[in-house]
Amino acid sequence: MLRTATVAVLFTALPIGALAAPEGWKPLLDPAELSAILAADPSVRVVHVSGDFAKGHIPGAVFSAYADWRGPQENPGQLRDIAHLTALVQGLGIAADTPVAVVHEGKNATDMGTAARVYWTLKSLGVEDLALLNGGFAAWQGAALPVSTEAATVAATTFRPAWSDAWRVSTEEVKKLAEAGDGRLLDARPKGFFEGDIWTSARPGTIRGAENLTYEDWFVGTSMVDPEDARAIAEAAGKTDAPLTVSFCNTGHWAAINWFALSEVAGVENTRLYAESMVEFGAQGGALDNEPGRVKVMWVNTKKWVEGLF
Repeated sequence: MLRTATVAVLFTALPIGALAAPEGWKPLLDPAELSAILAADPSVRVVHVSGDFAKGHIPGAVFSAYADWRGPQENPGQLRDIAHLTALVQGLGIAADTPVAVVHEGKNATDMGTAARVYWTLKSLGVEDLALLNGGFAAWQGAALPVSTEAATVAATTFRPAWSDAWRVSTEEVKKLAEAGDGRLLDARPKGFFEGDIWTSARPGTIRGAENLTYEDWFVGTSMVDPEDARAIAEAAGKTDAPLTVSFCNTGHWAAINWFALSEVAGVENTRLYAESMVEFGAQGGALDNEPGRVKVMWVNTKKWVEGLF
């Protein structure tokens, strides 16, 4: 039985009193829906976060590199400080009540993590109306919608965001959850990472007591499934009944996709993102399952080295 006391400590109040969103607004918009909203409401801010913006983008959009929303090379999932994030949103012309559509390149399913991570960050900063373009800019182009190569100019805002931990869990909190067996720790990585057969930037294995639901399960091609299908996937996988669900991966990229799919699309309440994920958890000596022995680690590393020679 879950120990609800530990989970309860992590719950915080969600923001209330948001202004009305544009007509037709929802967390996941297809290209035609976003195009119709933009035609009716010029206040919407479109932000591209990946791809070659200069070669083409949605008319009126601005660019903000995904790397600017991420931590340093040694810990990419780490949160940026509030001063840095404040400067970012102000420079993009974003205020708390600015509707923002986040657009990724759309080259593959994993690319949606760029948009989902920025969406999660903006939500945590208090931006009230957020959406992702399903399929990214590639889907927009595929729908033969207008494309521009002209850079838009937007007026900076004086928005002073206050960070909310309502959708975040820290490393120390994850350690407590793993030790107590409270909540659901959900590994968004492909099965090989979860089982300790593949590793890159993090220690091999997964967080003690974690379950696996890969980010790939939410997609048909490069587009995420609709809310009804997302809910069905979550229910079929048994991922809707925990008092708290924590999504993680290596650096909070794939995990942002799982968080978005569960929290924003499937409507699974009390879903949170462990932004720093396995890189920080492993570096801080967190307990792991599926951690391979020394011989296997040496064999795999040697194999990688040999393959790298050719």
